[in-house]
Amino acid sequence: MIKVFYKSKGQILTTSDIKELTENLGFDDVLWIDLYQPESIENQVVEEFLETTLQSRAQAEEIESSSRYSESDNAIFANTDFISPGPDSYTEESVSFVISEGVLVTTRQAPLRTITEFQKRMSFSYKLYPTGYHIFVAIMENRVDLDADMIEVMAKEIESFGKKVSYAKKVNNDFLLNINKMQENTMMVRENIVDKQRIVTAITRSNKFPSDIRPRLDVLVNDIASLLNHTNFNFERLEYLQNTVLGLINVEQNKIMRLLTFISLLFMPPTLISGIYGMNIKLPIFGEAFGLRDFFIVVSVMLISVLIASFLFRNKK
Repeated sequence: MIKVFYKSKGQILTTSDIKELTENLGFDDVLWIDLYQPESIENQVVEEFLETTLQSRAQAEEIESSSRYSESDNAIFANTDFISPGPDSYTEESVSFVISEGVLVTTRQAPLRTITEFQKRMSFSYKLYPTGYHIFVAIMENRVDLDADMIEVMAKEIESFGKKVSYAKKVNNDFLLNINKMQENTMMVRENIVDKQRIVTAITRSNKFPSDIRPRLDVLVNDIASLLNHTNFNFERLEYLQNTVLGLINVEQNKIMRLLTFISLLFMPPTLISGIYGMNIKLPIFGEAFGLRDFFIVVSVMLISVLIASFLFRNKK
């Protein structure tokens, strides 16, 4: 599907026949072309319109720094990943940006909240975005704002984990696995923010972006740096919680081992006494007349040894 944003009145046209549309349009008529799950013919028509080559999905997902942002004589290419939070884990969706002669083209394979929200905003305030450069920077600003909200939500989840640890509620192996999953999500968010930092830093060194965007880029760089600091703090906090949970689990295991050791030590003296005298006493159950007295003597000695051992252990704490 293709959405085309015009320069006049910010009008949007959604069509499946882009070829007929582009025959009557030029660079002065179009601001932004959004390609969502485009077909090969749609990519071909847009490439002919821009007089450049769009990047493939494999190129958009390339992790090399040289492939994330590049410039040619007549176009700018930028690739980044947008994170979508899910119920169990986060997913990354690649987005490719191409700016040629002031016209922005975005190519994506999944619906993204960042793009959808900005398209609604642009329909009401199209005069704020005179070129594709302004739209690209505005999309990055919107994405950074959503990343900030996502990090804030993660911070609240970490805070709830900390309260559970403080009150010793449900601190077990499952709780430890939840902390580990949160650590993985935090690392994914941090890597994604670093990727945007590389792109924005490359933009600040470019001579093709208009001068009125420079102040916004400086603010964007500072915002990304603050997000990285917040993400690092969240990760350090998760490590602290993980160490605390491991410590509590070790304490519980030590209590169990201490109890088992205490019980085994209490029964060591009776076991020794029964081993020495057990075979030499005539038990009353076999009809021996004098077995009852000897039996009670041995049992009494065993009980006294247990009491003495318990008294000594308690005094030694």
